[in-house]
Amino acid sequence: MPVRKMYNGFFYKFINYVVKKYQWLSVANAQRSFKQLGPNCYLEYPVHLINSKYVSIGSNFSAKYNLRIETFDQFEGDSYTPEICIGDNVIMNTDVHIGCIQKVHIGNNVLMASRIYISDHSHGDVDRHTLEIIPAKRPLTIKGDVVIEDNVWIGEGVAILPGVRVGRNAVIGANAVVTKDVPAFSVVAGVPAKVIRQF
Repeated sequence: MPVRKMYNGFFYKFINYVVKKYQWLSVANAQRSFKQLGPNCYLEYPVHLINSKYVSIGSNFSAKYNLRIETFDQFEGDSYTPEICIGDNVIMNTDVHIGCIQKVHIGNNVLMASRIYISDHSHGDVDRHTLEIIPAKRPLTIKGDVVIEDNVWIGEGVAILPGVRVGRNAVIGANAVVTKDVPAFSVVAGVPAKVIRQF
């Protein structure tokens, strides 16, 4: 019995060492790929990055596995100037997806649950000419910057669509689809999201 306990103790210490070492190496590699990555950041792999050279992240950032950040400076012959800015003390749970061709700004102390989608663009307009093009080949259209101010709490399964500003200290309920600006100090929910409480 003592031998088994000793073996288990050694095994768990070894696994913890490997995991910490791998995470340190992963963050070190990520740091080189971002435009800026502040101190005390934690990225749980796998992480999916496209053109992360346009992404700036502040200090004490934390993201669980399957973070997906995509910026596009070119698509189907068109050029864009993407910029994603994420502030300090931002926490993201699993499967957060951010897409950008112009600007996405996330303030300080923002808390995000899982399966959140944020984008400042769409694949083409909804008109007869565009709908005749294969969906994957439709031009990306800029619909407006996304700005999420400080101290915002975003619930599970939320989609924040282009051209939206979320005011400080707002709460977005689970599975909401945010298509319009969210006032500061308010709670929104639903599809499309509507204010259900304001302070």
